[in-house]
Amino acid sequence: MKEFVYNGQPSRVVFGPGSIAHLEREIDLLGAHRALVLSTPEQKHQAQMVANRLGSRVAGIFPRAVMHVPIESAREAREEARRIGADCAIAIGGGSTTGLGKAIAMESGMPILAIPTTYAGSEMTPIYGITEGGLKKTGRDSRVLPRTVIYDPELTLTLPVSLSVTSGMNAIAHAAEGLYARDSNPVMGLMAEEGIRAIARALPALRERADDVDARGDALYGAWLCGSVLGNVGMALHHKLCHTLGGSFNLSHAEVHTVILPHAIRFNAQAAPDAMARIERALGRDGVAAASGLYDLARANGAPFSLRDIGMKEADLDRAADVVVAAPYWNPRPFGPAERPAIRQLLQDAYDGARPAQ
Repeated sequence: MKEFVYNGQPSRVVFGPGSIAHLEREIDLLGAHRALVLSTPEQKHQAQMVANRLGSRVAGIFPRAVMHVPIESAREAREEARRIGADCAIAIGGGSTTGLGKAIAMESGMPILAIPTTYAGSEMTPIYGITEGGLKKTGRDSRVLPRTVIYDPELTLTLPVSLSVTSGMNAIAHAAEGLYARDSNPVMGLMAEEGIRAIARALPALRERADDVDARGDALYGAWLCGSVLGNVGMALHHKLCHTLGGSFNLSHAEVHTVILPHAIRFNAQAAPDAMARIERALGRDGVAAASGLYDLARANGAPFSLRDIGMKEADLDRAADVVVAAPYWNPRPFGPAERPAIRQLLQDAYDGARPAQ
């Protein structure tokens, strides 16, 4: 067994159908009295539901979270938190809302309580991302890790199946990269494989019946595990590609993860055979390579499978390749400037929606 270091993240998880009923107790445990509730414009009704539950302990609602956390949005939310004297942030929604909470916490240090309604996993990580000048910059800071996370499958029942599938693939991406991360460890390996297995089991069930609470629970369970993996290990090629395509070309976060994942896994297949074997085992498809299995899982459940389909312009692929190789993350197969032709081909394959070769 290789040497490793494991440092658990100090977050509290409350999981189960109806667990939103524990919100008041969890706010009390944080010692908070003036909460700022965050959401996207589309989920303002859920933010209002939270505010109604907490009554006088809510200082305000900020329903203007947007994808990739533009610096302008972060500044506006920080100023609102200061203006109303908030002492905690409640982020209800997906990665965009949690990311906005992190942008506030990074400056103020106030605690975040996250209530995920997608499978993004950001709630389990100390990773933040802010987009400025067309570039998405990411980092790690313990101050941005939500102190408490409430996972209530009943709050995800209205998440459209199409978004459920892409959000689930986004979560799988965190675990898949965790299996070959430079700083991985046996605990993360177990969580990653189980997380992939749970989501791969949940997505076909949700496609068949969107209101299946057990399947919604499986998906959130998998999201928790996959997000925990991302919170404990480093990111590699897949996340570099997605940060570039999302931040610089404003592509949907979950959709770009869904499209890119099989191609990033194919790129790394020979450099990380043990990780590939664990992904294949978790997907439960004997004889199907990890990259092909991930592609099939997404496509069979109605997800987009090409960059063309989610708004990428073919003329921008060269610029994307340049950005990716200019500042590479660690990866089991290096992808610096010398690998630009291979990265450019990966992007072309993803643009065309080609199924990765076995």
